[in-house]
Amino acid sequence: MTKNKRQAFNITSKTTIDYKQVDILLSFLTEYGKIKSRRSTNLTLKQQRQLSKSVKRARFLRLLPFVISAEN
Repeated sequence: MTKNKRQAFNITSKTTIDYKQVDILLSFLTEYGKIKSRRSTNLTLKQQRQLSKSVKRARFLRLLPFVISAEN
């Protein structure tokens, strides 16, 4: 019995991930602000590299927070 992989995020191979698309970038972050793994997002290696570069660039420009604090 094989497990069917489902596309967690609907991004085609021609779509580029840009640092200005903050709403898309937030969907690839965990609740603590860490970048989700390739296994959980089902991205290609090229897309995962674009994603991490875009998230780091957006963090540097203060479009995204470095750490999202969990308030009690």
